[in-house]
Amino acid sequence: MRLARVRLKNLPAPAVVLGMRTRIMDGRARHDSGQQDGTPLAPLDPAVVRRSVLPAVQRGADQMWSVDDLGWADLEAGRLTDLARSVVRYITYIEDHLPGYLDWLLRTFPATGAERDVAVFCANREYFRFFVAWAYDEERHASALTRYQLAAGISANEDALSLELAAEGIKPFALPYDHPLQAFTYTLIQEKATQLFYQRFLGVVEEPVLRNLLRLMARDEARHFALYARLVSSYLARDGARTVPYLRDVVGTFRMPLANTLAGYRRWSLQVADGIGYDHTEAYAALTRMVAEFAGRPGDADSGGMLEFVAKLRSLA
Repeated sequence: MRLARVRLKNLPAPAVVLGMRTRIMDGRARHDSGQQDGTPLAPLDPAVVRRSVLPAVQRGADQMWSVDDLGWADLEAGRLTDLARSVVRYITYIEDHLPGYLDWLLRTFPATGAERDVAVFCANREYFRFFVAWAYDEERHASALTRYQLAAGISANEDALSLELAAEGIKPFALPYDHPLQAFTYTLIQEKATQLFYQRFLGVVEEPVLRNLLRLMARDEARHFALYARLVSSYLARDGARTVPYLRDVVGTFRMPLANTLAGYRRWSLQVADGIGYDHTEAYAALTRMVAEFAGRPGDADSGGMLEFVAKLRSLA
């Protein structure tokens, strides 16, 4: 779920190329969506959200797997390279930060509070169904990777590993996006990037239990991506070019989770990505295809903004 190389040429190039504007509010960065009339896009209708969420939750149930299903007796630790051991440690930190990710989602899409608008509450209640199913998937990833470290001898002591993970996991997690479309665009890119990472890692791994785990985690991440892609597509279909400032803002400020908190993240992520031949900006292609599908529709007078955004996205990937 949460890892990637941060390319040197993208620091801070995307913000410049895409015209992102940043302002400070409440002591932390907030990003201006760029809407000229000051009117934000309306939330999705709860019925639209429901039609996206329920099938996604069901697919998760249909594809359920257990940590005990990984065939631990077949583990061949001697087939792990130093690179593979380093990557496993790296992704364990990323996956294990789940409480922080979930806390941010539940704060961003609250499903409690009597003061909540009923329609917003109904939509958030539907999102909640997916968030808890997603969290179960990600907790399984973290548990499997932790067990793998111990079984493969990457970490020798369970209590020591727990404390190592806690030292990073206790750090707060937040993203500077308030609008649902921004949140979904961020998670769309991040889930696709993580899926691609696991697939690339699979290509250089020989150890059979780890290979099996990577296949399962990549499948989960692909399923998560599909839900967020459907939600972003719903905004694109309804709002067309009005979505571009929101999308541009996210791409212009995108950083994978923990990029600013995990000790040694920048150097470690670059070493890992170079070792497996991976670049997180490959995930932008998925967003590019989605926007291109809706650009230039008959009757959309503002489609030029979408076409320009697609061209700039392609220049980043």
